[in-house]
Amino acid sequence: MRIVVIGATGHIGSFLVPRLVRSGHDVVTVSRGTRSAYVDAPEWEQVERVVADREQEDRDGTFGARIAGLHADAVVDLVCFTLESAQALVAALRGSDTHLLHCGSIWRAGVSHVLPITVENATPPFGEYGEQKDAIARWLQEETASGGVATTSLHPGHISGPGWVPIGPLGNLDTSVVTRLSAGEVVEVPGLGAEAMAHVHADDVAQAFQLAVEHREQAVGAALFVTAPTALTVRGYAQLVASWFGQEARLESVSWDRFRATTEPEHADASWAHLSRSQVFSTDETRRVLGYEPAYTAEATVLDALRWLIEHGEVEVARPLAV
Repeated sequence: MRIVVIGATGHIGSFLVPRLVRSGHDVVTVSRGTRSAYVDAPEWEQVERVVADREQEDRDGTFGARIAGLHADAVVDLVCFTLESAQALVAALRGSDTHLLHCGSIWRAGVSHVLPITVENATPPFGEYGEQKDAIARWLQEETASGGVATTSLHPGHISGPGWVPIGPLGNLDTSVVTRLSAGEVVEVPGLGAEAMAHVHADDVAQAFQLAVEHREQAVGAALFVTAPTALTVRGYAQLVASWFGQEARLESVSWDRFRATTEPEHADASWAHLSRSQVFSTDETRRVLGYEPAYTAEATVLDALRWLIEHGEVEVARPLAV
């Protein structure tokens, strides 16, 4: 099968491209060409590479035609963030038999009312990012239902893995929290500490996309959540990290006002964005439709990411990992 992967050197593509090559597919990668994949693999030597600036070509109205001209059986779009961009690509693919797979986000769902969250019980999204991802997913399903382009949208959780900082115990990217937990220092926790986060390993997301590509008949028209089989609460996550260094987490509950007053605005805003949603998702439908079987729990996912950061000197810790 000839498969085009847009955004191939990002978090998901770094694992997806080698997977597809190993399975015998003819892979074409599309990226800006400004960075290498997060995880090196010999399979990258077997792909056809196309350099393209998606944002600029979308503005020029040429990106869709470029992708359609590659004549793929499937196009995996990992970097589409607006409905307008999705519509332009779909317009160029109409009349072909190409299967378009879109990478959405769990943030197409809003705050949690019923757990686990499913497509049926999800509350409306908030914020431009989530609203756009939801609009894209709904529009793609309408496109397919009306007899247009065959589409599938997969909605990953907080993607983590070796090579980048995962969403941490306080719902942000501030690695100093890990430093303090490794030293047994007090960490201030906003709110109850019972708020949940839905991590997923990048390789498990890649698994889901590969399954959707290879099981087109079952996947077409679907919109599916992709997360780890477990989820972490703030307090549970903090205790887990501390235990990896032989420590007990010393946590102090504080108000959000206090937290914002003592935290950099960027990190405080990220914490609120993640923790106010407090999301846990069901992947039952993803398992039923695709046969998705995640290899990583949320715990193993964040440990894999943290271990890489420590080994590469990206995070300062008071003790070595005990796991």
